[in-house]
Amino acid sequence: MVGGSALLGPADVRRLAGELDVRPTKKLGQNFVHDPNTVRRIVGVADLAPDDVVLEVGPGLGSLTLALLPACARVVAVEIDPVLAGRLPTTAREHAPELADRLTVVLGDAMRVRAEQLGEPTALVANLPYNVAVPVVLHLLAELPSLRTVLVMVQAEVADRMAAGPGSRVYGVPSAKVAWYASAKRVATVPRTVFWPVPNVDSALVLMTRRPTPDADRAAVFGVVDAAFAQRRKTLRAALAGWAGSAARAEQVLVAAGVDPGARGEQLDIDAFVRIAAAR
Repeated sequence: MVGGSALLGPADVRRLAGELDVRPTKKLGQNFVHDPNTVRRIVGVADLAPDDVVLEVGPGLGSLTLALLPACARVVAVEIDPVLAGRLPTTAREHAPELADRLTVVLGDAMRVRAEQLGEPTALVANLPYNVAVPVVLHLLAELPSLRTVLVMVQAEVADRMAAGPGSRVYGVPSAKVAWYASAKRVATVPRTVFWPVPNVDSALVLMTRRPTPDADRAAVFGVVDAAFAQRRKTLRAALAGWAGSAARAEQVLVAAGVDPGARGEQLDIDAFVRIAAAR
């Protein structure tokens, strides 16, 4: 028992999966964490306060859920798989009976879930499926202004893209859009061996801290971001020609925004994209 919750080890994970006849699927990006030290580490990095309400996406068999329950006031777990969602409250009662009432399970798709289903969670802590990590994070940051911090475990390559700054080789659309909402940094690497089944890639933790949202129209700014990175090798004058109506008009907008028309998208921070959208 740790902090009132007995965590799942490899044998527990396999037993639960066998009991539920669950075979992890690539379609849902299911890789279950079976290492107690890893979930302890995640909760430690999340640095939760006793009054935090934590949103967990894709709790699976409950490895991370059980580590979260002692560390916060409440856990709201969103699970798309009805079999896993149905079993999670029982797992909590079995492993953390005195904390089980802190858990609320929402059966649904994290890409479509709405604020009214979740209340006002203050932190998102999740092991996210690789194939939907970026859109899920962007959707939840947009939908839930109450989120102050986000700590997600994602594919290492995705983590680098989320946390990249201007000038980085991997800075792109995910980096700029995450920066609209939060400052992000990669804080730890997670070896593939802590998962079952073992994925083909390593994972990493990305920590995001909410920042003041720019005073601008998000859809308009994101439209500039998408256009700027649609053709990475082109200068902004050329890349934004379609968006602005012509290369000449794009140049006028860029100059008005104080941006070099000969620059490329990967050189701009989110505030520069905000100025371009405003200057159109």
